Amino acid sequence: MSRASSPLRRARISVALVFAVHGAVAGSFATRIPAVQHALRLSPGALGLALVMPAVGASLAMPLAGRVTHRLGARAAIRLLLALFCLALALPAVMPGLPWLCLALFVFGATSGMADVAMNAEGVEVEQRLGRSIMSGLHGLWSAGGLVASGFGALAARQHLSAGIHLALAAAVLLVLGQLVCTGLLDVRPDPQAEAPARFALPPRSVLAIGLVGFCGVFAEGAGMDWSGVYLRDVTGASAATATIAYTAFAFTMTSARLAGDAVVRRIGAVRAVRLGGAVATAGGLLVVAARTPAAAVPGFALIGVGVAVVVPLAFAAAGHRGPNPSQAIAGVATVTYTSGLIAPAVVGAVAQAGSLRVSFALVTALTATLALTAGALRPVPARLRQPDPQDIPS
Repeated sequence: MSRASSPLRRARISVALVFAVHGAVAGSFATRIPAVQHALRLSPGALGLALVMPAVGASLAMPLAGRVTHRLGARAAIRLLLALFCLALALPAVMPGLPWLCLALFVFGATSGMADVAMNAEGVEVEQRLGRSIMSGLHGLWSAGGLVASGFGALAARQHLSAGIHLALAAAVLLVLGQLVCTGLLDVRPDPQAEAPARFALPPRSVLAIGLVGFCGVFAEGAGMDWSGVYLRDVTGASAATATIAYTAFAFTMTSARLAGDAVVRRIGAVRAVRLGGAVATAGGLLVVAARTPAAAVPGFALIGVGVAVVVPLAFAAAGHRGPNPSQAIAGVATVTYTSGLIAPAVVGAVAQAGSLRVSFALVTALTATLALTAGALRPVPARLRQPDPQDIPS
């Protein structure tokens, strides 16, 4: 292999590990949500309100990611934003009440969203230089990080380790790992003569349809991550330790499907892959809604994980390859998808408060069924047919 390809090979490994660390931070928090709810004695509605805050923070902060990357360069920006996200992990479990929990989760989401945009833009850059699909695999490593972290979370819960101590230790370990894995990233820097991107911008019109696909996928993904443990405990009567298995099953199947996703996409295309995934997720959702025991619900969450696995990576990849400014296009899709993350916890919690969690997951199932109708937005647009969109140009 040529010398020129060696930095690119290191960059692919490095960005994959960045995705894994980011996923581990998210997975560490997700497994301790029931513990945080119990410690603060939050109702489903109050928990839903708190779980809105990460998406609020992400939606408001993501437009800043391009500005940070422009100023610092890709490598330094990812290193900084990932470090802030790791540090934010320690906050939620030590908050004394709901208002403080909401503030901590706002910070958690803001740092997560900015790091998310920066690392996805890096992934698209590496994918373009390699000349082959890697985005599903990168998101697979994100899920793998979440899966490993969920295993430690389940172990911590079984050992009755407090959520505060567990998340503080996880934050420290992941902070160190995050700094180490950033060393091989491509240090992509903008043209010194180029104008800095706008601090805030509406999503480009050219990616709104792609964002709708991501919206449906993220809604189901967020419901599975944030509510699977609560669903097992409150609906099927599972113990606190058993309830963590639902997220672990969800993360495991999502990881496996994403790691295999690039090969599937090369074989049947992005549109068919998303339509097939939507059908699988819908079947899983129906199983969850009908479940009366943990043994029946866990496979349902596992199928939801399989079904929505490739939706977000393919949406980000489609956006990154569509416009002249990948970071802005990805930020646009991320803004739309995080809007789904913004409303999903509140909607699931509100519907559960008014009716039941079964009804909430019936709504999730309906959204996964719409993927068959919206997947066509991911169809590649030939370069000769692309038209510049005035909103694609930073003001």
